[in-house]
Amino acid sequence: QVQLVESGGGLVQAGDSLRLSCAATASTFSSYAMGWFRQAPGKERECVAAITRSGGTHYADSVKDRFTISRDNNKNTVALQMNSLKPADTAVYYCAAKNTAYRLNVYRDASEYEYWGQGTQVTVSS
Repeated sequence: QVQLVESGGGLVQAGDSLRLSCAATASTFSSYAMGWFRQAPGKERECVAAITRSGGTHYADSVKDRFTISRDNNKNTVALQMNSLKPADTAVYYCAAKNTAYRLNVYRDASEYEYWGQGTQVTVSS
């Protein structure tokens, strides 16, 4: 069982930056591919960024060049640096983990992930 705890959300203005962090209670954190998802009211949960076990990354087109996902296997954490925030980025952001034997695979579908955090609200005002 893996527990994920997100932090770092808040209320910011358009153009500001935020850094989300997710702490995992996994004894073998390096065995997990990780993802950041978001869900706005009335919309489906979408993958904004994902990172493989080996550090390869994937970004949604809407956040490419603005968001950066990273992981620290020594600290069991994954972070999402969000720059140039827009009102359209307003959502609840979730951290997710998938235990996988494949170091190079990236997972973008929410149904592929086994563990989820409780979510953290990000609100961007115009």
